[in-house]
Amino acid sequence: MTTLPRTGHAVAADGTRLAYQCQGEGRPLVLLAGQANDHTWWDRTRGDFPSTITMDYRGTGASDAPDSAYSTAGFAEDVIAVLDALDVAEADVYGTSMGGRVAQWVAARYPGRVRRLVLGCTSPGGTHGVERSNDVRLALARRSSVEARETLEDLMYTPGWRAAHPGPYRVLGAHGMPPHAVRGHLVASNTHDAWDVLPEITAPTLVLHGDDDLLAPPANAPLLTERIPDARMHLFAGARHAYFDECRPEASDLVSDFLG
Repeated sequence: MTTLPRTGHAVAADGTRLAYQCQGEGRPLVLLAGQANDHTWWDRTRGDFPSTITMDYRGTGASDAPDSAYSTAGFAEDVIAVLDALDVAEADVYGTSMGGRVAQWVAARYPGRVRRLVLGCTSPGGTHGVERSNDVRLALARRSSVEARETLEDLMYTPGWRAAHPGPYRVLGAHGMPPHAVRGHLVASNTHDAWDVLPEITAPTLVLHGDDDLLAPPANAPLLTERIPDARMHLFAGARHAYFDECRPEASDLVSDFLG
C-alpha cells in the first residue's frame, strides 16, 4: 500500500516549483485539470477515487509562474517531475480538457509510467482536431466580464443542472493567475498537436466526452479512440464540457471500473 505526503512541491528541470496534493492510499490516480485551472478543478470528484495526485500547473495555484513559453508537452514534463518527487514509478492518469492533452504526452513519451489512461473532453489538437466555433472563442476571450463568466458556466453545465446546483463552480479558472500565465495556458492549449505520437500510447485507454460539448466538440472522441491502440469510448448523452461533474457518479464509476 502506497502512502504519499499530503502536499508539497516538486522542482521542474528549469527550477520551477510545482505544487502537488495527494489523498488516500494505494495505487495513485493522477488527475489533470483544464486550461488555466489548478487542483481545485477536482474538488467535487477526487474523493470518488481511493488514491489521487493532483497538481497546480505552472502559472496556477501554489506553483511558480515563470514568464516563459508554456506548452502541453512541457506540462507533461512537469507531471513527470511531480511523480519523480513522490517516487511514484507508475500511476494511472486521468486528464480532462487541456489536462487530457497533457495526459496524451505523458502516456506517449513515458509509456512505462502510465498503467491506464483516461482522456476526458479533450482533443488530439493540430490539423486533425475538431476546433470549437469562432463564437465560442470570442466568448472565452471576454471571460473577465460577468457575461463571459455566465457563458463559460453555460458551456460547462446544462441549465437544468446549474439550477439545481448553484455553485460555486471550481472549473471556471484559477484565481490570481498573472496575465502572462493566462496567455501561456491559452497558447499551450491552442498549439497542442499530439496526433503523430498517439499510436505510441501503450496504456489501455478510455475516452470520455459529453455529446453536447461546445468547448471541445465531441467529434474529437472517436478521433482519439481510433488513433490510440486499445482505446474504448463512452459518450454522456446531453452532457457538456464538465461531464465529470454533472454526470457524477456515473462518470466516476466508469473510470473506477476501467481502472480495476
